[in-house]
Amino acid sequence: MTRDELLDLLGQRFFTIRWDGEAVEMIDQRVLPAAETYIRLADPGAVAGAIREMAIRGAPAIGIAGAMGVALAALEASRPGCSDPEAHVAEAARMLALVRPTAVNLGRGVARALAAWRASGGRPPAERARAVARLAEDLLREDVEVNRAIGRHGAALLPDPATVLTHCNAGALATGGYGTALGVVRAAREAGKTVKVIADETRPFLQGARLTAWELGRDGFDVTVIPDSSAASFLRRGRVDAVVVGADRVARSGDVANKVGTYPLAVLAREHSVPFYVAAPVSTVDLDTASGDLIAIEERPASEVTHVLGVRIVPEGVRVANVAFDVTPHGLVTAIVTERGVFAPGDLARALER
Repeated sequence: MTRDELLDLLGQRFFTIRWDGEAVEMIDQRVLPAAETYIRLADPGAVAGAIREMAIRGAPAIGIAGAMGVALAALEASRPGCSDPEAHVAEAARMLALVRPTAVNLGRGVARALAAWRASGGRPPAERARAVARLAEDLLREDVEVNRAIGRHGAALLPDPATVLTHCNAGALATGGYGTALGVVRAAREAGKTVKVIADETRPFLQGARLTAWELGRDGFDVTVIPDSSAASFLRRGRVDAVVVGADRVARSGDVANKVGTYPLAVLAREHSVPFYVAAPVSTVDLDTASGDLIAIEERPASEVTHVLGVRIVPEGVRVANVAFDVTPHGLVTAIVTERGVFAPGDLARALER
């Protein structure tokens, strides 16, 4: 898919990730908002590094990236000199799936790409590589369609006018395009509603301040960035109509793992009688994990806390605990918005199994 074709599909002036036929191209989210820079990655290890270092992040987006990383491995396996194509692709898939443990989409994207490789067995190697690449591009298109459906369902929940508080970045930058939580905001505006957004800065990696504010600003939204610690005051003063966040994994119980800081927002929303919505695709629901207590929580490098813009702010020798996610119990979630509709957390598993 060319850049222009992808931008037409997205209806945006930027894209998160694409397959260019021989490599993976993605916006480098580490340097936003200072620069809109795209990097080109030509091997699975480079894709894994980009996921690990958060050049690309967000559960749906890294699922797509993982599938494209497998497509690169399939391309390598199709070239002369690869002695064991099956082992080469399988090992690349294993490596990619383990890069970040909390988001279920990564493992699922990798698994679907690996299944496409195996299903094409018996064909010429170049054809097999093309089959995996097509699957990865299909995942991107599918994700955009899913996000638009999530947005339509979620938009109906918002009043007009509405001020939405969100955390981290669950927008176009975290997905194939359009977004989950921010897809709800986009769809509400498309439906004619007036929507303002309050974005938590989201310490320590500042996805709200850097990414949510950047993409909403590019799209002409009224967005205000606040320190995470001031969300309680905005809720108490009645300045928030709804909290809408994304998710990295939803357990069978309806417990939700999302960027650390989400759980306290849910507690605050309950205290102030503000609805707390989770916008997530069905691919983020993990019916094999009974509750949030069983979700593996990633711990990120201490340097994300000890340093700001390369300057150390924590004294040498002081220990740092930098957990990347927390779990919001299902009892604090008003509803989970998926492409299939809006569900109470306790009803989600039964609805998906019908």
